[in-house]
Amino acid sequence: PRAVPAHPDVGLMALPQPAAFCPRCGRTLVDGACADDGYRWYPDPKVAVGVLVGDAAQRLLLVRRNHEPAMGAWAFPSGFVDAGEVLEEAAAREVVEETNVEVAVDALLGAWSTAGNPVVFLAYAGHVVAGTPAPGDEAFEVAWFPADALPPLAFDHDAEVVDAWRRWRASEGH
Repeated sequence: PRAVPAHPDVGLMALPQPAAFCPRCGRTLVDGACADDGYRWYPDPKVAVGVLVGDAAQRLLLVRRNHEPAMGAWAFPSGFVDAGEVLEEAAAREVVEETNVEVAVDALLGAWSTAGNPVVFLAYAGHVVAGTPAPGDEAFEVAWFPADALPPLAFDHDAEVVDAWRRWRASEGH
């Protein structure tokens, strides 16, 4: 497996640089804080979602990425949440954009983050409700893989995410 950032698009962004001056009083910030009025600068995280789309045959639907980072690697359908978007709706949207299938989002599997990385990744379990898998604009290829015979996956948390999906499936009696 490739050792790349935890989320598909994190390589495209740098960590935000701390503010140098207080937006309230204009004084210099020290370690992101203003000693005069108590203002503190906080960088905003970037929220991403992905869906482990499973079927009754214990397979997962994966996409082969057509953009960096990890271009050409297999991954779960995933992407960033738009401002004001509901997480589950963003997850379902990403699946449609990358695989041309509509899914029902069944459960939150967990959240993953890494120190120094602005991306917080939330993974969901889901299943197809309409459509036939075909590559969308962000995928070279879309394919079903047996959950016990997945290809090498693109990102560093992927093995943990698959384990969470397996635990969820077992708890649901699948």
